[in-house]
Amino acid sequence: MDTALESLARTGLTVSLDHISLEELIREARVSRSAVYRRWPYKDLFFADLVKELAKNAVPAIAADEIAVIQRVLAEHRDGLDTPEQRGGLVAELIRRLALADFEILHRSARWRTYMALNATFTSIADDDTRQEVGAALAESERAHIASVAGAWELLTGLLGYRLRPDSGTTFETLATLLTGTMRGLVTMALSNPAIATASARARPLGATETADWSLPALALASIGSGLLEPDPSIAWDGERIARVRQALDSLAAAGIHDQG
Repeated sequence: MDTALESLARTGLTVSLDHISLEELIREARVSRSAVYRRWPYKDLFFADLVKELAKNAVPAIAADEIAVIQRVLAEHRDGLDTPEQRGGLVAELIRRLALADFEILHRSARWRTYMALNATFTSIADDDTRQEVGAALAESERAHIASVAGAWELLTGLLGYRLRPDSGTTFETLATLLTGTMRGLVTMALSNPAIATASARARPLGATETADWSLPALALASIGSGLLEPDPSIAWDGERIARVRQALDSLAAAGIHDQG
C-alpha cells in the first residue's frame, strides 16, 4: 500500500476507460465490426480519439433552467430600475438565483464529472501527441467558456449601470475566471461533502434590497462581484435610458440569454 501511494504521489491518477467495451459499443451502434476495425485497427486508437472528442466543448453549456431563472428575475424586476437601490437589488437577485442554478446543474452533471476527471488526469496520457491534442482541446474549450461567461456578465452589468472598478486592474475575462474557478471548487467539494450543496445563510449582500436565503455559491459569487464591480458614475439614469434598458431587458427575458456559463 505504501509503495502504491508513493507511486501515485509521483505520477498521479491516470485516465481509465477500462469500463468501456468497444465490442459492446459496436453492437449498440449497429455498425459493421469490420468497418470499425478498419477505422481503428487497435482499441487504443479508438480510445485515444474518444478522449480527444471528450475534450472538445467539454464545458457544460447553458441549460434551459438557467435561462428560465434569468427570464423570471428580469420579469419580476422589470420596473425596478428607477433608483440605485432597485438596480442593485436586481443585480443581487440575479446573482443569488443564477449561482444556485449553475451549482445544481454542475453538481448533478455526469458530463461535468467527466470534464473534471479529464482535466485532472490528461497529463498522464502516455502518448505524447494524444496528450498534447487533448490538452489543446481542453484549453480551447476553457477559453470559449470564459469568453462566454465574460460576455454575459459584461452585457448584463452594462445594461444595469455597473462597471469594473477602475483600480481593480481586471477585465471581464478575469471576473469570469474567478467566478468559474470558485464555482468549480465548491462543486468539487460538494461531491464528498454534500452539506455544501444545501448550506445557506440569511443574508443581504451586494446591494440586495431584502434579506433572503443565500447559498454558498451565491455568497461566493456576490463577494467577488462586490469586490470588482461598482455602479458606473458616468451613466445618467434619466427617463430615456430607463425606457431603453427596460426594452432591452424585456427582449432578453423573452428570448433568453444564450452562451452564458
